[in-house]
Amino acid sequence: MKLLLIIVCVGLLSTTLLACRSIIVPPGKTQNKFSFGIIADCQYHNEEGSGVRKYAKSKEKLESCVTHFNSLDLTYIIHLGDFIDRDYESFDVVVPIYNKLKMPKYHVLGNHDFSVSDDMNEKVPRKMGMSSSYYDFEVKGWRFIVLNGNDISFHAYPKYSKEYNFASTYYIQNKVSSPKWNGAIGEEQMVWLKKKLEKATKKNEKVIVYCHFPVYPENIHNLWNAHEVIALLENYPVVKGYVNGHNHKGNYGFKNGIHYLTFKGMVDTKETAYGIVMIFTDYIEVLGYGREVNRILKISD
Repeated sequence: MKLLLIIVCVGLLSTTLLACRSIIVPPGKTQNKFSFGIIADCQYHNEEGSGVRKYAKSKEKLESCVTHFNSLDLTYIIHLGDFIDRDYESFDVVVPIYNKLKMPKYHVLGNHDFSVSDDMNEKVPRKMGMSSSYYDFEVKGWRFIVLNGNDISFHAYPKYSKEYNFASTYYIQNKVSSPKWNGAIGEEQMVWLKKKLEKATKKNEKVIVYCHFPVYPENIHNLWNAHEVIALLENYPVVKGYVNGHNHKGNYGFKNGIHYLTFKGMVDTKETAYGIVMIFTDYIEVLGYGREVNRILKISD
């Protein structure tokens, strides 16, 4: 009985410490303003998968992650795209799990989210609970801008549709060297982004931009018009970070005051991968779980 009691106590202590990890402030650090959770590339499918890619295991990994998030005081959760690997029916497995989150929850659209039959493409955003494919929201003086990198895409529209043909023309005329499974931000969305950045500047808000596709450092996974997006972001010093998924290995770069952070894919591991982000006055702290790494990202006014 004593042995059983010790085991139970140790287990409870471990769980408590894990739950408190994101709210314990080390000596010398100021209390964080708020914290939120990030997941990238759950990419569920009922196929077991091969190599490092474990599609079916994403269900239990997502369940565990949601349980952990619900035990913490987090402002919101965001998934950075590729919620499924393929097949519209895959949403029926992971959407109910994600919807168990007790706090506000958001999605970014990924290329694999549109790996469904052509007649189901336009239903994907609504299935994921999205009223718009790109949008923004504010938390305590921070503006979070969610982009749709499938705006110009071979994946997001029925084959040979007007939008598909436009993507084909764009790809050829711009001599895009990035693979066709990436995409681009369209002109209308770029205008919208500029207006949001101008508004954030006037309100003295700090900005983090979310997208499924990276833009920096140079990488095979980057948006087709990555340089155009970077040029726009760098015009606004209020932009402190650009956060994405897509490259399951993860990545990081810093350029002209902006942190470019790629979260590791949850699907590519027997373990898991997700993070908790803590916003402080002059830095951002990332607490990595599973194979996601810890980071301290300095920010300036």
